[in-house]
Amino acid sequence: MKVLVIGSGGREHALCRTLRRGANAPARLFCAPGNAGIADSAECVAIGATDVAALADFAERERVELTIPGGESSLAAGLADEFARRGLAVAGPTQEAARLESSKAFAKDFMLRHGVPTARHRVAGSAAEAREILRGGEFGGEDSSVVVKADGLAAGKGVVVARTHAEAEQAVVEMMEGGRVGSEAAGRIVIEEALTGREASLLLWTDGRDYHLMPPARDHKRVGEGDTGPNTGGMGAVTAPDVLDVQTLERAVREVVEPTLEGARAERLEFRGILFVGLMLTDDGPRVLEYNVRFGDPETQAILVRLRSDLFSIFDAVARGGLGSVDVEWSDDASACVVLAARGYPERPETGARIDGLEDAAAVADVQLFHAGTSRAADGSLITTGGRVLGVTATGPTLDQALARCYESAAHVRWDGLHYRRDIGNFR
Repeated sequence: MKVLVIGSGGREHALCRTLRRGANAPARLFCAPGNAGIADSAECVAIGATDVAALADFAERERVELTIPGGESSLAAGLADEFARRGLAVAGPTQEAARLESSKAFAKDFMLRHGVPTARHRVAGSAAEAREILRGGEFGGEDSSVVVKADGLAAGKGVVVARTHAEAEQAVVEMMEGGRVGSEAAGRIVIEEALTGREASLLLWTDGRDYHLMPPARDHKRVGEGDTGPNTGGMGAVTAPDVLDVQTLERAVREVVEPTLEGARAERLEFRGILFVGLMLTDDGPRVLEYNVRFGDPETQAILVRLRSDLFSIFDAVARGGLGSVDVEWSDDASACVVLAARGYPERPETGARIDGLEDAAAVADVQLFHAGTSRAADGSLITTGGRVLGVTATGPTLDQALARCYESAAHVRWDGLHYRRDIGNFR
């Protein structure tokens, strides 16, 4: 069996390593384009994640039986559609279904059509229209908090939780006129009421009909301790029993997950893959903050270290419509992932620094190191090539024990400019 994973980050490293340790591990595992850590688990292929035609050509030429997209960019580019046209199995939704992530406005309208609870919102097609909405009083007075979102994909950086309307207007200008997230992502802006409560991430596999839930997770988006500084792609994530209590989980499934899947079927959105639901647990119940159509990063790392079942079998059933016949089992442990980042992340991360100490870091009990932004220098040393460089991930009987193992491991890693949050798991 040959399998192709698409992507180059910590999420894809976790996918490849988990596929390798499964009962039905593929005979050959490819990753396009991969990174230095992934190269220890898979054969890296120099094809970009959005080069859909080249990826399909490769899968045909190598007779790949299953392709697993890691991130959203390839799905938004129509990878699943092109693979289906060529008769190639892929565990990911079509381009139209992927609009649940690639267009915030589409997702919000979808939620309204299908009664999925979410925040009130308006869509603006220009900075002037956004200012008019903000000054109209619909989202409270000038000192009220409001959320500003770029409509399109923005690598986790297209959301600003503004404390005042003046901050919101500044965010609108930076997105729509200042090039903060790119003109394509910010062609439209979504303005939302700011919800209050605890956040949780609920992920699931689905073949369009049946589904399997993953352990609920929580992540830290802001770069600084105490949830300060700009939003990032994610500085750490945890899974633990208190992330989502049983009663709230059942309500989220009943009011969010099942109406979403039913709505996708009703609108003939071919959704086979992973649905990621970002939730705010308000006093009035769970409300959807966003949909993603793939694994989160770093949630993937924290979730997959708890998987006991064979990952290939799950994804194969997703792609071929047989998920109802597959059992999915998890360990009872808690887990945590702490992201080690480069100086300047998320705005202007520095690259090229030599990384040391990984052997000692990996020797800590129940720890796995997932590479996100690494490559090999000419002399064979490991160097940084991205903002998020490593995901130090651990399991433990309790969350405190898992976190202690992460931080014990992280203390061994060294490079010039290394930084990470030391309060992962503290959501107070």
